[in-house]
Amino acid sequence: MAKSVAVILAGCGVYDGTEVHEASAVLVHLSRAGAKVQMFAPDMDQMHVINHCEGKPSKETRNVLQESARIARGDVKDLSKLETTAFDAIIIPGGFGVAKNLSDWAVKGKECSVQPQVERLIKEFNVKGKPLGMCCISPVLAAKVLPGCEITVGQDKECKMWPYAQTAGTMTEMGCKHVNTDVGQAHIDVKNKLVTTSAFMCNAPIHEIYDGIGVMVKEVLKLA
Repeated sequence: MAKSVAVILAGCGVYDGTEVHEASAVLVHLSRAGAKVQMFAPDMDQMHVINHCEGKPSKETRNVLQESARIARGDVKDLSKLETTAFDAIIIPGGFGVAKNLSDWAVKGKECSVQPQVERLIKEFNVKGKPLGMCCISPVLAAKVLPGCEITVGQDKECKMWPYAQTAGTMTEMGCKHVNTDVGQAHIDVKNKLVTTSAFMCNAPIHEIYDGIGVMVKEVLKLA
């Protein structure tokens, strides 16, 4: 039987929403595996809007749900309507929207809070033994909501290939176990049915990031 997977989006665009390539990779791998997919996003204003040509904030305001519809080709639902009983798993792609809209990690780091609907769903899926898949920066959500969980954001030593490696140290400070992995790998926290992979936390060729996300998706579906 085909698995039903909810994909949670955080807008559209790496600097203020969901990373588009990561979302696309997740959707392609789910499609190839024959999964049934429904995308969701919170109906709320973004923290801010970034001009992606300049990397600077603009004065406009945008809505997370409406922006996520760009990725979903219009087929996206309000996150408040996501029912735990209707899906076998949740997958959350990365992008700064995770750290700005689904949480305030971008501002508060380890002292962050998670958007209430997202926090509720992570806890509910965890309690019911349903798997969670997260990539890039989105494992910070699990680090905050599931204390002591095992996660990966790639490597914990900063270098040209791994410019965001300090995130691993922060997660360790939060009480999580960080597991070093290469970009083509995923880590499985068996106890929490949590599968994570680094994606664009690594300066790797896009096909390697795509493949790593594929490993994450495959393992999530195995656990579902």
